[in-house]
Amino acid sequence: MATKLVIVESPAKAKTINKFLGEDYKISASFGHVRDLPKKTLGVDLENNFTPKYEIMPDKREIVSKLRKEAKEYEKIYLATDPDREGEAISWHLAHILDINEKENCRITFNEITRKAVQSAIEASRPIDAGMVDSQQARRILDRIVGYKISPLLWKKVKKGLSAGRVQSVAVRLICEREREIDGFRPVEYWNLNIVLSKKGEKETFTARYYGDSDGRRKLEKEADVAEAMAKFEGKPVVVRNVKKSEKKKYPYPPFTTSTLQQEASNKLGFPTKKTMSVAQQLYEGVNVGDSGSIGLITYMRTDSTRVSAEIQNEARDLILKMFGADYFPTAKNTYVNKGKTQDAHEAVRPTNLAFLPHEIKESLTGDQYKLYKLIFDRFVASQMSPAISDNVNVDFESGGQIFKAMGSVVVFKGFLAVYEATAGIQNDEEETIVNAYMPELSKNEEVVLKDISKEQKFTQPPARYTEASLVKTMEEKGIGRPSTYSPTISTIISREYVERQKKSLAPTELGKIVNEIMENNFTHIVDYNFTADMENKLDDIEQGGTDMNSVLSDFYNEFSEILDNAYKTLEKVAMPVEETDIICEKCGRNMVVKTGRYGKFIACPGYPECKNIKPYIEDTGKICPKCGGRVVYKTTRKNKKFIGCENYPACDFSSWNLPTDGNCPKCGTFLTKGRIDYKPHIVCPNPACDYKEQIVKGGK
Repeated sequence: MATKLVIVESPAKAKTINKFLGEDYKISASFGHVRDLPKKTLGVDLENNFTPKYEIMPDKREIVSKLRKEAKEYEKIYLATDPDREGEAISWHLAHILDINEKENCRITFNEITRKAVQSAIEASRPIDAGMVDSQQARRILDRIVGYKISPLLWKKVKKGLSAGRVQSVAVRLICEREREIDGFRPVEYWNLNIVLSKKGEKETFTARYYGDSDGRRKLEKEADVAEAMAKFEGKPVVVRNVKKSEKKKYPYPPFTTSTLQQEASNKLGFPTKKTMSVAQQLYEGVNVGDSGSIGLITYMRTDSTRVSAEIQNEARDLILKMFGADYFPTAKNTYVNKGKTQDAHEAVRPTNLAFLPHEIKESLTGDQYKLYKLIFDRFVASQMSPAISDNVNVDFESGGQIFKAMGSVVVFKGFLAVYEATAGIQNDEEETIVNAYMPELSKNEEVVLKDISKEQKFTQPPARYTEASLVKTMEEKGIGRPSTYSPTISTIISREYVERQKKSLAPTELGKIVNEIMENNFTHIVDYNFTADMENKLDDIEQGGTDMNSVLSDFYNEFSEILDNAYKTLEKVAMPVEETDIICEKCGRNMVVKTGRYGKFIACPGYPECKNIKPYIEDTGKICPKCGGRVVYKTTRKNKKFIGCENYPACDFSSWNLPTDGNCPKCGTFLTKGRIDYKPHIVCPNPACDYKEQIVKGGK
């Protein structure tokens, strides 16, 4: 008969933990948060030390009732929510709801869901950490004040349904500032001049790039500069002037933090941050792995630390020695220094048990789970391996007083690269040296053969728009938010339609630009990077006991309330830009406009309320239906999944989950689509009467 109750957040975690604790324990789940500030009111008593007015969430009343009943039946209750501030706050709320003394040893935490970690947590049970709870409460109250005080201003001055947030507004500012940089960018012309060379008597070639002359580096800014340089070495021999050889070591990357995991999953797997964290949560809480049952495969995925335990390092050493040999394991174990100010509350994101090799448990995982687990597994194992070694050679060539440079690099020992290579950076066309995979053995004053000359006009490029990966990186560098906030912040600014995805890039919408301008002009300190980073530091100080919650909230609100009052007085009503269509309202003759409602875009008459005519919004693909010749348009399912279909539905039933791509079918001339067949990317003809399809090969189309 069980005498002890353990409350976790999710049923998956409960299932994994259940097999570790035996018959004395009953495991129940709270299904996340059970108590929060009310949705329809501020819920914070600003006149009484910012006292929050919590209430049980409507959809959790049945669960709370069940937990209250269970709590009376057990001698001891342990609260085992996630090991971070949010998890600590959930435990605190549960303690209040279930009449548990928060100062007793009721709280247990574990960084990984393994037998040893869970049993050790039970033995090391502790009181609820008041500092962590106050820090999380301060964050929640700050965000509530900003959101509930500024949002009504936006409703009044711009339009209904808008919102502002302490961190989300700063993220929108970053994206808007990048867009302004792009809009204001003026390209500058430059030229690359390359020569293709070979060693005398050899067929293999390599390439060198123009550097300058005896006076030093010289940029070729226009075609006349190229012609001038070429005239000086035309018909003259190309001679080796300098050869410098070196051995270069490339050291492994640290194991993942939340930020680097989100960045690499975006770059390598194409995962949005929300998807990365969702799949990582599944791997942490437990996955059924064959006869082993439910196994927590990775450590806790919200962390800013690169630290790992000595125990898992020893496991890594044994695996590396077994799979690769002694040369692949360094003489001293690799350790990594955390960058900047980190909480270092948990280890890095890593596998819990290296016996579960990704390829051996692939059948037990979904496709996304396997991809992310393999990424985490490989990154961790590689982090414990020897550096890669390459032989590099830098060669200067001279012809007619003009200098060209080339570099050769050959990996002579793969080291950690045998397991993992991070996403490659973007090639810079302005680099002065070309890296060749092949370079012959060359000596000073040796003459080489000039095989070809190529020149290419280039223009400097504007800074790239943020991707989810690069936005997370910038937020981390500027101290905006913490590991747990990156993903929800990005999801929020997209769902609020302040930002939209354009392929992998994030671009501000017109609405986002307007709201950002209001925030920058009227709430400068809210969207100030230093203010936001400093507030995160103050939240850390609350946790560590360096300051108290009320002082931080009071200092913030005193300044904020004055600025808010001034904004109400000075901010003029903002006229939202209207997207006019060429569709004529058949009821009153006006050009109809695009509007956004609760369920997305629609077409409406601008004469509302006199004329209430509306139509569905149709986004044209520009393609012709292969069945009836009508327009092919984009459509969405109830769950917002995009597909294409004929505008003449239901008279014509043409539709496809595959979305249009460039080109036409070589067999029938229909437009082409891009999709997957047997999980592999293909170009597919959507014409039901045509069977053309072609697999997309990396490096091909």
